Amino acid sequence: MSAPLVLGIETSCDETGVGVVRGAELLADALASSVDEHARFGGVVPEVASRAHVEAMVPTVHRALEAAHVSLAEVDAIAVTAGPGLAGALLVGVAAAKALALAAGKPLFGVNHLAAHVAVDRLAHGELPGPCVALLVSGGHSSLLIVPDVTGDVESLGQTIDDAAGEAFDKVARVLGLPFPGGPHIDAAARDGDAQAVAFPRGVVRDAPYSFTFSGLKTAVARWVEAREAAGERVPVADVAASFQEAVVDVLVTRAVAACRDRDVDHLVIGGGVAANSRLRAVAEQRCADAHIRLRVPPARLCTDNGAMVAALGALLVERGAAPASLDLAADPSLSLT
Repeated sequence: MSAPLVLGIETSCDETGVGVVRGAELLADALASSVDEHARFGGVVPEVASRAHVEAMVPTVHRALEAAHVSLAEVDAIAVTAGPGLAGALLVGVAAAKALALAAGKPLFGVNHLAAHVAVDRLAHGELPGPCVALLVSGGHSSLLIVPDVTGDVESLGQTIDDAAGEAFDKVARVLGLPFPGGPHIDAAARDGDAQAVAFPRGVVRDAPYSFTFSGLKTAVARWVEAREAAGERVPVADVAASFQEAVVDVLVTRAVAACRDRDVDHLVIGGGVAANSRLRAVAEQRCADAHIRLRVPPARLCTDNGAMVAALGALLVERGAAPASLDLAADPSLSLT
């Protein structure tokens, strides 16, 4: 059997992604982002995101198929993010996938957004080792998983109990007067700063060694900045950005390496939008090398939400002979990995 040709649709938040893969080969990855429409609000507005998906869906599908040099009739299956994510945004993608599957007579697969972030590494580095530990960090999720098989055997080890890491970046960027989305701007500002300038706290979740908390860190940054401003002193934006970023990265990598050691796993996969952060990549690379753990991080363009990751997981499901979903597939904003 030849490698399956799969079209994947991702609409869990503010980016309309459509990818086409053949097995583990990426053929196309078309993206339409509505981030500029949300910037003036300082965060993602669900209704704005949903309307943007409706407008972008058809042209983005056409761009992906054209870039892959295939027609819809040639596709073997259609995969779509069924959750978790924003309810209205997910509904647009699921409805579009159902329509395409019905019109073209193709099997439909609903996939989990978090599992897709792990599966996309297959497109960059080949078959996923099993088991591996996966650290997924984005604006909506901060999760630590153990993954024997990404198509169906995924266990959550820990997750954020409040703000996700990417959400904390956005909120601290606002405190520092940096644009939305905050992650890239804090990363850039931190390059000129001293990561040891301010001793920001590393949050610990009692009785949950692999979970995360960033609300206290966010508050600590806000209070530090407010105190400087109240005293009429200049706020050293680069130093604050670097110190905050170091605190987030330290917590993320410490938990991930500990999970690998405790579970006797020698592969760590990092995914999600925050995985594009340069400091996270550098610290993870160094600490994994010290601990004799093999680190796998997809290229930055495959870390943020995209259709290729959905297609990659869909192709794996087809290869494993998984049963397709029916046309009553529902969008589930809080879809569980299990």
